[in-house]
Amino acid sequence: MLKKQFAVIGLGRFGSSVAKYLAGMGYEVLAIDESEERVQDVAHAVTQAVSADSTEEEALRALGIRNFDVVVVAIGQNIQASILTTLVLKDMGVPFIIVKAQNELHGKVLGKIGADKVVYPERDMGLRVAHQLISPNILEHIELSAEHSIVELKASSAIIGKNLKQLDIRAKFNCNVLAVKRDGEINITPRPDDLLEEGDVLVIVGRNDQLTQLEQEYAEA
Repeated sequence: MLKKQFAVIGLGRFGSSVAKYLAGMGYEVLAIDESEERVQDVAHAVTQAVSADSTEEEALRALGIRNFDVVVVAIGQNIQASILTTLVLKDMGVPFIIVKAQNELHGKVLGKIGADKVVYPERDMGLRVAHQLISPNILEHIELSAEHSIVELKASSAIIGKNLKQLDIRAKFNCNVLAVKRDGEINITPRPDDLLEEGDVLVIVGRNDQLTQLEQEYAEA
């Protein structure tokens, strides 16, 4: 089975991180930016890196952009270039377009002109940092929808030495423990009578309000 091919347009912090990560996972990645300096910064890490104006259809056509399965538009502050690039890609028939938005209004425009997925990396990172400041036991917070999330909860002193049956998280909070991480290993079928140890991390899914109650219940004293 052939692996997906990705193109990343815009090589700021977000775009270069996405490009390097995908390439590191073994995918073919074309990285594009107007800045030759940024192109050179990622050239060693991706399949191909080129300097080009992504708002020019002929430039993208010459790169064979329509042959890529997914194109990530990660253009930074230039909202006009982001919108024009998305329009060009859509018109060329790119199968799946992911676009970084600066704000909600930018995101709405991108959705209307055909972006398949809109992401808000600055906003989402800000929310993640704020959440971790409020809940220091939460190592990761992944929003599934406006109402539901997955969190990684570090075992506090209120949890250590107890088992999942004693905690009874499903009955108390209507949340489900998906897995338990221990020493870098993930157990996706934890037994109800397994004792939780210091350093364990519980992966839990549930409604946001109930997850908040759970976090408060098991926070460090």
